[in-house]
Amino acid sequence: MTTATAELLTVPEVMARLKVGRSKVYDLIRSRRLVSIKIDGARRIPSAAVRDFVLGQIEEAA
Repeated sequence: MTTATAELLTVPEVMARLKVGRSKVYDLIRSRRLVSIKIDGARRIPSAAVRDFVLGQIEEAA
């Protein structure tokens, strides 16, 4: 696996990391709480965006 591949996650990979469903991931993307990009119609989420989202949730909870 290359570095670029490891940095971009698919929706199912994000679902597994966050332990949420597909609809929730797309809801987070739609509401701009989770950054994503499209590559030829395929949705990809940078791993840093997932980390930032989780850290933001932790800060809100504190």
